[in-house]
Amino acid sequence: MKAVGVIVEYNPFHNGHWYHLDETKRKTNADCTIAVMSGNFLQRGEPALVSKWARTRMALEAGVDIVIELPYAFATQKAQNFANGAISLLSALHCEKVCFGSENGTIDNFESTVEFLKNNQQTYDQTTRQYLKEGYSYPKATSLAYSSLSNHDTYVDLSKPNNILGYHYVKAIHDQNSSMKAETITRTSAGYHDETFSHESIASATSIRKTLFSAEKNIEEIRNYLPSSTVNWLLSYYEENQLFHRWEDYFTLLKYKLLTSTPFELANIYEAEEGIENRLLTYISEATSFQDFMEKIKTKRYTWTRLQRFCVHILTNTTKEQLKPINENPIATYIRLLGMSQKGQSYINHVKKDIDLPILSKATGFSDELFMLDWKAARTYLAIFPEPLRTKLLRQEYATPPIRFNEEQRVYL
Repeated sequence: MKAVGVIVEYNPFHNGHWYHLDETKRKTNADCTIAVMSGNFLQRGEPALVSKWARTRMALEAGVDIVIELPYAFATQKAQNFANGAISLLSALHCEKVCFGSENGTIDNFESTVEFLKNNQQTYDQTTRQYLKEGYSYPKATSLAYSSLSNHDTYVDLSKPNNILGYHYVKAIHDQNSSMKAETITRTSAGYHDETFSHESIASATSIRKTLFSAEKNIEEIRNYLPSSTVNWLLSYYEENQLFHRWEDYFTLLKYKLLTSTPFELANIYEAEEGIENRLLTYISEATSFQDFMEKIKTKRYTWTRLQRFCVHILTNTTKEQLKPINENPIATYIRLLGMSQKGQSYINHVKKDIDLPILSKATGFSDELFMLDWKAARTYLAIFPEPLRTKLLRQEYATPPIRFNEEQRVYL
């Protein structure tokens, strides 16, 4: 059996994801599709809209065969470590290919870009440092450095968010000496950060979430952009839990953490650099909401995404020391299986004997430093619920076996 991997957040699963999934299957002719999906907190430093279990069901009903969790240690990181973690998991599961969406759409251009930067790494790093000294954010500094070195039309535009991730996926494959091959599909109709609708059926997850919150949970406003299965699971999640997760729900917890922490304590939190913790402490007392707080602390140097990730690490009390192993060797150490179709289960059975990492069907009884971060992230994610619902959901988080879905009969087993 041949497997193809996709690296996703599905926050939530929408028609653009469906297009990517269908095109991935068509382009690779794989027998099995494996999704590495971020868990409770995401790469831009946000809580997931709904639980990973609800998003796993959305994925299975849309045609994904296996869903595994991208651990917190990778899911809430900059693109390089995010990509390394995801690629290492897909390689461990013996995927022949990984397929990602990009603004470029030509895989040869990604390969050329990886080779170009490898050959010009020293100059690229020096130029990046110079732009950082001029006060630019890291993403902007790297983009400017790259643009100053390369104007060849066979290279990728690294100012585009999906191109950046795609470049790091391809680079991770090279760095890890993986036998996996990369493919890419051009993103269609909606940009990654688009906040408004510009197409009748395709929209970015950002615009879908923004509309959902502004419409006071009115699903009708976004129904055209979602598969019916996503609509059903969103409705079900809200009916059961009376919320969709957003940063504002966690602001009271964040404010408490900041107001009871010293600058020294915050300086040990991951992503605390250049005294950034002092800026947060300066403005937290007067901030009335998370939005208000972010608008006060954001600068040209510190991007919204970087600040959000720092805030997530403050919430989960994730230190530099805890993530030091990941920065030194960004490779996953376990596979957390969230769900699978019948076909997915057959694939697991087929390659199981050749998989070197432990596969977790349930998380109880497993001990691993990286997994402990997942455990803290889960407790933080669920902290906004009242009791006894919080305890019930926390018990489910690590006692729940992988969701099993019969794709032919469209029923859960």
